[in-house]
Amino acid sequence: MNFLTQILPWNRVDKVLLIALFGLMTFGLLFVYSATYNNELFSSSTLIKQPYFKQGIFYLAGVTIAFVLCLKDYNQIARWAYVFYWLNITMLTLVLIPGIGSMRYGARRWFDLGFTQFQPSEMAKVAFVLALAQFLSRPRRELSDSRVLLKGIGLAMLPFALILMEPDLGTSLMILPTGLVMMYVAGAPWGFMKKLVGGATILTVLALAYVFFVPNEWKPIRLPDHQKRRLMVYFGVDYAKHYAGPNATNTEISRARALQKQDSYNVVQAMISVGSGGLTGKGWKNGIQNTYGYLPRGVAHNDFIFSVIAEESGFIGSTAVILLYGTIIAVGIRTAIRSRDRLGRILAMGVVTMMFFHVFVNIGMNIRMVPVTGLPLPLLSSGGSSVICSLAALGLLQNIKLYQKTI
Repeated sequence: MNFLTQILPWNRVDKVLLIALFGLMTFGLLFVYSATYNNELFSSSTLIKQPYFKQGIFYLAGVTIAFVLCLKDYNQIARWAYVFYWLNITMLTLVLIPGIGSMRYGARRWFDLGFTQFQPSEMAKVAFVLALAQFLSRPRRELSDSRVLLKGIGLAMLPFALILMEPDLGTSLMILPTGLVMMYVAGAPWGFMKKLVGGATILTVLALAYVFFVPNEWKPIRLPDHQKRRLMVYFGVDYAKHYAGPNATNTEISRARALQKQDSYNVVQAMISVGSGGLTGKGWKNGIQNTYGYLPRGVAHNDFIFSVIAEESGFIGSTAVILLYGTIIAVGIRTAIRSRDRLGRILAMGVVTMMFFHVFVNIGMNIRMVPVTGLPLPLLSSGGSSVICSLAALGLLQNIKLYQKTI
């Protein structure tokens, strides 16, 4: 302990952040196990291949990386921000190459390491936040130069475009609000920010119009069909009118209706899971939606883990999870406010914004507030890349608390 005290200022560790983190990891282990213990997909797997066991290993790896990141002042770590950024851009490029990147579910976004899959886009988000924070930490007066701000936008657009090409729409979209908040906190001129937000809004509206109203034969670039159908499910577009057309036969209409029911299935079952939990839930490992496979086996322990928690622990358990996330976000905002140096303030808000939007989008897609995007719920969804990189990002947040000069 004396040795650890010498290498780390333990008296400045944010205990509240640690309690919230370990609370979420406890929920993660319990409910990843609950979601998979009777899952036929893993019934013949050995212990080391069970999702809950791997989740525990990923927690240990992530906590170790977070601890290592706390050994050096964040100002020293930030000196390597651009090296880390370009290393991740290289990996995002390599993963798109057939034979190097692994193809799953129609997307090429993983490196197959044999014992596990590594998703470079998860690490790229952390690299982007660190690099943009370093870039924006320059004297505030320099940010009045639009050329400087355009370079900052370029730092965001490069990983955004590469991740979108995988394709991974959900992860790529997380970069945009994070970058906007960081630029605002850094002190970008309000006029520039209004133009940026207005332009992004217009582009979003035009993109939706392009997807839904422009005939396929006129489109030089097409959104992958499964992503288009996710948007159609969210906006309630009638498949029969969109796919079958006005002169469709009864067989074509029935086929379109069946496809719409299939595409809506996960969201419908997730909403049933959330709604059926009541106040206290049905009990750990007793969720009917999960146990009997109504909530699909392949997604219950990752994208829709919140639905499992809501059904089995009810409103009380769901609220506890949201409060734990809220605690982390509040701690991050407090850390940013108390920081006297620009790098610490911008970096803390970048981590907080990225965490907030991940939680908002994942829980939102479980209750149909937002379209299904495949974004994991940080620290709770099963998955090594997401867990390790989330803990690394929160390690940076703890680092700022440890070494910052406070008000």
